[in-house]
Parts: sequence; C-alpha cells; structure tokens
Amino acid sequence: MTLTACYIAAFILWLIIFLLPWRPWAVKETLEAEAAPGRSVAAGAGLTVLIPARNEEKNIADAIKAVLAQKVDATIIVVDDCSMDNTAAIAREAIGSSGKVIQGHPVPDGWSGKLWALQQGLAHAGSGHLLLMDADILLKPGIIATALEFMEKNHLDFLSLMARLRMKALPERFFMPAFVYFFKLIYPFRLSNRPGNPVAAAAGGFILTTREVLEKVKAFESIKDALIDDCTLAARVKSAGFRTWIGLTRSVVSMRPYNNIRDIWHMVERTAFTQLRHSFLLLALVTALMALLFIVPLYGLFAADMVTAVPALASLSIMCITYLPVLNYYGMPRLFCISLPVVAMMYMLMTWSSAMKYYTGQGSGWKGRQYF
Repeated sequence: MTLTACYIAAFILWLIIFLLPWRPWAVKETLEAEAAPGRSVAAGAGLTVLIPARNEEKNIADAIKAVLAQKVDATIIVVDDCSMDNTAAIAREAIGSSGKVIQGHPVPDGWSGKLWALQQGLAHAGSGHLLLMDADILLKPGIIATALEFMEKNHLDFLSLMARLRMKALPERFFMPAFVYFFKLIYPFRLSNRPGNPVAAAAGGFILTTREVLEKVKAFESIKDALIDDCTLAARVKSAGFRTWIGLTRSVVSMRPYNNIRDIWHMVERTAFTQLRHSFLLLALVTALMALLFIVPLYGLFAADMVTAVPALASLSIMCITYLPVLNYYGMPRLFCISLPVVAMMYMLMTWSSAMKYYTGQGSGWKGRQYF
C-alpha cells in the first residue's frame, strides 16, 4: 500500500467512525443525580451497598460518608480484602450502625481478589437490590435514588455508570478523557444498551443490579478469574436475557489519583493485553489500525503535495470532531483534541508493555497481588 493509499484509507476509516449509526463517540447516554428524586428505592425493596476494599485507608471513609449522605434505605457492607493498612478500622468507624465490615479470607486459587471479596460480601447481603461500588468512589447526593428510579422506569436489570475519572494533574487531563473515548469506541454504549446486541459493557465503580440477576448468572463464581470483571459480568448478565444499561456520569467520581504517566501506564498495562485475549495477532492488527488512524494522518499533514495533505487534514478534522463531545462533557479544553494522536500511541505502547509482561511471566500486578 502506497503512502497516498494509506492517507485515503485513514480518511475512509475516520468517515466510517463518524457516520456509524450508533455514534460510539457521542455522549447521549448519561445520567446525573437529580436534586429531589421522587423515590428513594425501587418498589421499597431496600438496598445493600457492597464495597470490596483492599488497602483503601485514604479513600474508604469518604466513600462511606458519601453513601450515607444519599438518604436511601441502604445497608453498607465493606469486605476488607486482607488489607495491609487500617482500611477495616477506618471503615468500621465511618459505617457506625449503618452496616458492617467483613474480614475477608485469603484469595483461593483461580479467583481475582475483587471478585472473591464480592462473593463473600454477597452472602451477607439481605436486600433485593445491590450496588457494587469501588472503595475509591465518591457519590454526589441523589445519584443512588436517581439511578434506582431510572432503572425501574426503564425496566432495567443491571445499570452501570462510568465514574468521572480524576482530571486534575496534567497527565490525567490528557489521558483520562481519551481513556473514556477509546472505551466507548470499543464498547459502544448504544449497542450495549440495546437488547439482543452482543456488545455488553459495564464500569465496575458503580453497578446497580438485583440479587435475582446475580444468582441467575452465578455471579461471582462464574467469572471468578476475570481481570476485566465489569464487562465480563455485563456480558454474562446480558446473555442470560436481562436488560443492561451503561452511561456516563459526573455524579460518580473516582478519587484515585494518577498524577504521572507511570501511574497511568501501570493502570492500563494491567488489563490491556487481556482485552486482546492475549493474542499477538490481535495486538499486531490493533497496532496497525491505530497507526493508520493516528500516525499516518499526522505524518501526511506535513506532506508537500495537496493530494496527500487534504485527506490527512480531513482525517484529523474528523478525529477532533469525534473527540470533542467527551472533552466538552468533562469540561476539558477543546484544544486537547490535537493531542489525541500522541496519547493514542502512548496507550498503544502501554498495551505492548502489557503483552511483554504477559509473555515474560510477570503477569498483572495490582495492590500487591500478581495475576497470570
């Protein structure tokens, strides 16, 4: 393929992405906390907020206090996942009489730590509705009631909200909006929310569902070794015939900082190659596709002839147009759209790093544990 053909191919691909009827780059699927939702719990079923926590002494108190401020009929269960800090003690003090802290057992072979903690917590949950929430999540007032209302109104069985990632440090401001953008391209929300479509997605920070659903799909045992547990669970739930929904929100906020590229690198490489099913063929194909979409147009922009420069400029223009909705949604400067080619290639390098770790037997590390 000649360079000119590459420029034209890149433009065609960007045009296809822009014209896809399910608009994966748009931000239509959102849910924000209402000031005064009509009901606190769907059908009076009650709610258990299940929080797995490992070494979260910095965040757990704020996470619990934000749940208590929701003013819903909720019981909080924190599963201390063999923490090596004061997570359990801080959680107990924050919960008071509104729930309990369970001391988790060591992780059995074949389980991921988070799913094992959730499995233990599920045995203590006595309500019909369950909110699976990460220990580094801060909820804005009203979001639980709003989500329960939305779930009931739309006859949903499983609702997930993608938390607003921290975007304070400069690396976070460049990389986190792009993370959401690429996630939506891989898992188009409109397709995921469409019954019968095989695409299924979830974000593990906030998953609202019912005991009936979890028991039907044998969660969490059926996905016990999944590193990308949220999307795997969503796929299980949807394939069982239940209705799932995922959307963006600014009312669920991640407190976890990624102050430098190293932190972001470790976050991405933990599951990036797993996302590609540990296939070097898929890795090569994705690398070629990313180079065609992001590097080729950037290179062509500086070409001397108009035949090359025009499709390159058109490609970059469409790229910016598709990225702007995410930037606008999170209040990021629109000029950040021109950084996407560099950010995309950095994410690709992180994915290659993930692959190298897998094939050198280093596995995926998270909070002092290694997964292979």
